[in-house]
Amino acid sequence: MSAAKLKLELSDGKQVEVEHGISPHDLAQRVNGELADRAIAAKLDGEIVDLDRPLERSGRIEFLFEDDEDQDSLYVLRHSTAHVLATAVRSIWPDAGIGFGPPIADGFYYDFDVDSPFTPEDLEKIEERMKEVVAADEPFERREVERQEARELFSDDPYKLERLEEIPEGETISIYRDGAFVDLCRGPHLPSTGAVKHFKILHSAGAYWRGDERRAMLQRIYGTAFFEKKDLEEHLRRLEEARKRDHRIIGKQLDLFSIQDDVGPGLIQWHPKGAMIQFLLRRFLEDELLKRGYDFVYSPHIAREALFRRSGHLQAYSEVMFPAMESEGEKDNYRLKPMNCPFHMSIYASGQRSYRDLPVRYAEIASDYRNEKSGTLHGMLRVRGLTMDDAHIFCRPDQVEDEIYGMLDLVANIYGTFGLEYRLDFATRPAKRIGSDQVWDEAEDALRAAIERRGLTYAVDPGGGAFYGPKIDVKFVDAIGREWQGATIQLDFVLPERFDLNFVGSDNQKHRPVMIHRAIYGSFERFIGVLIEHFAGAFPLWLAPVQVRLIPVTDDFIDAAREVAVALREAGVRVELDDRSETVSYRIRDGELQKIPYLGVIGQREADAGTVAVRKRGAEKKQVVLPLAEFIEQVTAENRTRALG
Repeated sequence: MSAAKLKLELSDGKQVEVEHGISPHDLAQRVNGELADRAIAAKLDGEIVDLDRPLERSGRIEFLFEDDEDQDSLYVLRHSTAHVLATAVRSIWPDAGIGFGPPIADGFYYDFDVDSPFTPEDLEKIEERMKEVVAADEPFERREVERQEARELFSDDPYKLERLEEIPEGETISIYRDGAFVDLCRGPHLPSTGAVKHFKILHSAGAYWRGDERRAMLQRIYGTAFFEKKDLEEHLRRLEEARKRDHRIIGKQLDLFSIQDDVGPGLIQWHPKGAMIQFLLRRFLEDELLKRGYDFVYSPHIAREALFRRSGHLQAYSEVMFPAMESEGEKDNYRLKPMNCPFHMSIYASGQRSYRDLPVRYAEIASDYRNEKSGTLHGMLRVRGLTMDDAHIFCRPDQVEDEIYGMLDLVANIYGTFGLEYRLDFATRPAKRIGSDQVWDEAEDALRAAIERRGLTYAVDPGGGAFYGPKIDVKFVDAIGREWQGATIQLDFVLPERFDLNFVGSDNQKHRPVMIHRAIYGSFERFIGVLIEHFAGAFPLWLAPVQVRLIPVTDDFIDAAREVAVALREAGVRVELDDRSETVSYRIRDGELQKIPYLGVIGQREADAGTVAVRKRGAEKKQVVLPLAEFIEQVTAENRTRALG
């Protein structure tokens, strides 16, 4: 008896009936020979599969090509290139342990257990061997195996054995072979190694197995791959630009911050210039919040575990909370706070609220602490001590849309000031959630209405909301095209219930308020780290720690320069005097390296005429002599308007 036929829907909507077990490649040949020549993989109901994988169910089938604009084709390419990397490493180091090798946002990596870290020379050797693997054009052969056979195949590879035992009973176990190398892998892959074209090994670093610092330290090799050479070259150019903009390097050059061993990893020491940037960002945001009806609150750095137990944070986030601290004579321990919402709810609950009092908007620039794993820490972008611009809004359900609208207006104002382009992701209800469908309908409708009322475009992230409410994520793009997670606006149905928050309605009955979590900067550490890289350290004048540096030509003009400095300071300009006994050209060059917006040179002519010889950052070597009053007006106007350049 013949096997049942499969019914497949092609991307053009055409329906075809084919035999069970046909491969996507054979299907493509029947439909269009050119299609078969161009395809690199396929998708069956959204699941990416190899071209030669037998199809065992009906569904909608699409083919992937090199020139597709989405990321699926690159995913297959980079997964295959990671496999080529492992093939090359195993051919040079036959005893190397093999960890994971996934594609990531801009490339791929693979973890290896070897006796010593890879050197730059090793990476060059590996890349050359990868080219040989590609030239061999070995097919990626997929085979499904029984668990016992897989155990035997990987008997000398503890990392693969550990992964194997995690595969649930009844789930398919597949292996891939290209030439002599065999890997435990779900795929998918390109048809052969020869389809891997333009790739580059980038660097290596230590990485704990499974990200657990108690496990073995492996060596992770990072790389990237593209179908077109020009795309690889552009990516490498952007990486080089990113390297030049690295906030850790610029932060040291400009003396903004440091991370010191005797203080601890992930804990930022703000130096005076970095602290000035944080101060300016604080003042900018706080002034905006006051205009918008927020109230400022301050909460302790520690609290009893009972508070975090009630909020659920102790149960859900204990792994990132610092250990408990005992207090003499008290039964309950204390914890450093990882977030501020429990405190703000306690403040709200401290008095009776009427519907007329709402919305209540609490804002706090707070210090929070999260015990992030050391391997995940990265300069200012991932830290243990966070300065959060946090706010929690308590409102009636009928006020949600207006509150969200106001937050989106705040986002537009703040991000627009920095010249940041952004987009919105609207995360909707997940499968597992609390609250009725009616509550979710009302919440999602309110968020959607606010977004559309602002005239903003957005992408829907179906099921991406938290179990306690939908949210809006703001993603902004920096000067070299990298996307960053920015502001978050999150509705919460759970915590008002946990803390028994209420307000008295117009019917004299108690009602639950809706709670909205929101952050604009997120953490100051991360946002400032991103701004350092976005501006490459050349902050707009209003945000520059030092706005003007004055350079007297000789010691004879120090007093004249001091008088200019006094006048600038009285006008609210941040100014410093460089009266070092170095040459003028040396001090000008140093001011340029420090990325100071204005350098003012004071010599005989300037001292006699009450002028300043001004060099503006970015104007090459152009120097303009301005009367002091005109110079002050120029700087203060630029400062007042928060001009970008």
